Formats: sequence, structure tokens, C-alpha cells
Amino acid sequence: MVDKAVPATGGNNEQDLLSAALTKKVLAGIMEMMKTRNIRVNAVQEQMLHSHVRAMVLRSLTGEPLPEVDEGLFDEISSDSMSMAKKVVNDLGNLPVEEAYLLSVHFEVAKDNNA
Repeated sequence: MVDKAVPATGGNNEQDLLSAALTKKVLAGIMEMMKTRNIRVNAVQEQMLHSHVRAMVLRSLTGEPLPEVDEGLFDEISSDSMSMAKKVVNDLGNLPVEEAYLLSVHFEVAKDNNA
């Protein structure tokens, strides 16, 4: 969990290093969580997940908000995918629940690889 938000300063080196380290840690946790559930991502999905997690970590550090998200768009997301996403968002901290809705899509799409 992140202690507190680091003020946005236009991208200082310390923040960049922290962001990169957190991104790596969060991605490792996500990949392990998916592995235990036998969920695999293809190369494109992994790249998209990495990009999203990098942006999500940066938002957790800067406090930058997401645009409003319509929760109804995520009605077909499985409870398992949503649970995984909420765990990641809660562990990272300083993020709104809407981040979990967006992250859950990555898990749901990856599940289709196993079908």
C-alpha cells in the first residue's frame, strides 16, 4: 500500500523511480494472481495491462482523478474479475473504486484466452 500521495511536480526523478518500482511490483502481483487462477494473457493483452497499471500507479501517486465512469457498463464483469481488480486497487491505495471497474476488464478479457 502507498503511504500517501506524492504531490505532482511535473515528473521529477524520484517520483518516476517510485512509479516504475510500484508498477513493477503491482504487475508482478497481478501476474501471480492470474497464474493461481490459470488466467493467461497474450502479448498484446500484457502490453495493454502494463500500460494501464503504469497509468493507474501514477494516478495513485499524483491524485489525478479519472473521468466519471458509468458502473452499468461493467454489469457483465464476473465477480471474480471484479474481486481481483478491487484487491489490486485497495492494495495500491489512494485510488477511487472506478479504477477497479476499468482494471477488471483486463482480467475478464484474459479469461477468454482459456475458453
